[in-house]
Amino acid sequence: MTPGTRTARRRRAVVAGAFLPGASGGAAAFAAGPASGVLARSSSPTGHVLHLSFLEDPGQPPDPNVYYAGEGLLLTRNLYQGLVRYEPGTAQRHIEPELATSWNVSPNGLVYTFQLRKGVHFHDGTVFTSAAVAPSFARRAAVGGGPAHMVADVASVRTEGLYGVRITLEQENSAFLDYLASAYGPVMESPTALAAHAGKDHDQTYLQTHDVGTGPYTLTEAKVGVAYQLKAFPGYWGKKPYFTSVDLPVIDDLSTEEIQFNDGQIAAILHDLTAPAITSYEHDKSVDQYTLPTLESEVVYVNEHQGFLTSRSARLAMLEAIDLKAIDAAVFPDGAIVPPQFGPAHVLPADIGKQTIAYDTKPLHTLVDKLASSQRTLTVGYDTGAPDDQLIAENIAAELQGDGLTTKVVGYETSEIFGWVGSVHDAEAQAPNILVDYFWPDADNPYTWTHISYDPSGGLEYLSCQAPGVAALDSQAVASGSTSLYGKVVTAAQATGCWLNVADRDDVMVAQPWLKGIAAAHTVASPESLDLSALYAS
Repeated sequence: MTPGTRTARRRRAVVAGAFLPGASGGAAAFAAGPASGVLARSSSPTGHVLHLSFLEDPGQPPDPNVYYAGEGLLLTRNLYQGLVRYEPGTAQRHIEPELATSWNVSPNGLVYTFQLRKGVHFHDGTVFTSAAVAPSFARRAAVGGGPAHMVADVASVRTEGLYGVRITLEQENSAFLDYLASAYGPVMESPTALAAHAGKDHDQTYLQTHDVGTGPYTLTEAKVGVAYQLKAFPGYWGKKPYFTSVDLPVIDDLSTEEIQFNDGQIAAILHDLTAPAITSYEHDKSVDQYTLPTLESEVVYVNEHQGFLTSRSARLAMLEAIDLKAIDAAVFPDGAIVPPQFGPAHVLPADIGKQTIAYDTKPLHTLVDKLASSQRTLTVGYDTGAPDDQLIAENIAAELQGDGLTTKVVGYETSEIFGWVGSVHDAEAQAPNILVDYFWPDADNPYTWTHISYDPSGGLEYLSCQAPGVAALDSQAVASGSTSLYGKVVTAAQATGCWLNVADRDDVMVAQPWLKGIAAAHTVASPESLDLSALYAS
């Protein structure tokens, strides 16, 4: 199976996960609750302009074959559309039509035949037909960005009349429909515009400031580090958006963003809220707060190449000594129930992906008593771009210090963390003993989690822990779609003592009370983003 390697998909900054009381992160139901008055808020706008913002620049051009991070999905997923999508407004996996109206899969799992939507126009006026599919897939492969792996198994794309297309895979891939539905999945681009603006880089220069999609909005401004603007596309095939213009200035710090929100200058804060900010807004009755499920997890990665953690039993003893209940309660505003599953919520049935590492300090105490004082030092690392990672790391370090270890907490730049991938030497010489970092899969499919996390060829196996048999099991599982095989992957990975799921993260958003449709506009597999065409003012 072609590796789904990911090396650069990152969130620019972290959203503190606020959890509903009595629910694990990503509970099946969405919830919105009013928060409480600090300053007077804006009344419902008389015009149809929506003012939002980015906290720091998205960091990559809004080119769907290049962009592979978090908050910029607000651009790409409102400018472009794929053949199918995940149903918004639910934590359940349900793939529904977008630019395709129906599809079927051959018995051997190799051929996908789609019937396409009629009456769709690209933003350059070109009519969408089956002739657009092959160039769109070909451009993704030619650009070769992070999302390119999603079309790597495509052997051929053939038209069947104006509104039919047959996609044949080289080998069976049960994740293929999820790739097409993914927030990072292949989208349809105008073949006319692609040909006109190809240049020497497959349209990458042009698509830094323009778009060639079919979405409800078109890109009218893209000034890196300054501002972005979207305008409703008058020829859109679906329901016309309530907001005819969306302004997205780049704000360089959260306090400024909060001031503008509190003064009513922006309609909502969609990402990057810290735990104190969330707590404050929870008590502010003049705003609405939303806690929306995602596939994100806070993960502890263990380095098997250093110190006493070279022993599997020692790694498991150390993980068992981490009190997840206490850490989640300390870091997240409403506390959090310890994740029952080993990986992201919603991706596997709880009984298949169950996390079996239970809190017990006795094994670590026994181990520490046998260690020489020089062997008791432990470095706990975290991603400096994620404030919650630091808080979790500090709490873990404090707990382990209480168990007799000498701990220190060290921050690492994201680029440095990615530099350890695939290098046992770097894991031995440069990486910490354990690392706290966050993760979410490309799609609501277990392969996009297990392969990327536990297989050395997957892209996010940061500390080069060896999980024997995982790669072979993954290949079998993605070919067959067998949840029981994925369960074996989870068992094998968990037995290494190299990973622990600390918390399931939710998207926490706050909005002026007149802004409606937020919960229904959110998709579990698209963090920090909303379908802007589903929003309206009351």
